[in-house]
Amino acid sequence: MMRLLKDARSNKAEKKEGSSMGKKRRSFMKQVMVPAFCGAVTAMNLMSTTAFAAGTEAVTKPLDSLKTLIIAVIGAIGIIILAKNVMEFAQAYQQQDSSTMNSALKGIVAGVMMAGISSVLTFLGF
Repeated sequence: MMRLLKDARSNKAEKKEGSSMGKKRRSFMKQVMVPAFCGAVTAMNLMSTTAFAAGTEAVTKPLDSLKTLIIAVIGAIGIIILAKNVMEFAQAYQQQDSSTMNSALKGIVAGVMMAGISSVLTFLGF
């Protein structure tokens, strides 16, 4: 019985210490961290500058050329994949191989998507 009373007293003392630690943390947050964070945000807002660029065409022209090249390569690979899978589908159809036909149809769809990506991106304005 005495042991239970001692344990209960020590638990109360620990809870009091824990709550005082929580108060210290909140006090630290209110006194130090919040003003420091607000000061950092204010400094970032005040130190920003606006850049005025005169001619961006010199920078974007090589990127546009690279984009056009990559889209053309994807389209060409798509046409090659499409042709390969059409021939594969024809052979599978002739041999009545349903699993190969299914695989070839998936390849045909992928080839059409790759071949048509350039026209779709042009239509969207890219």
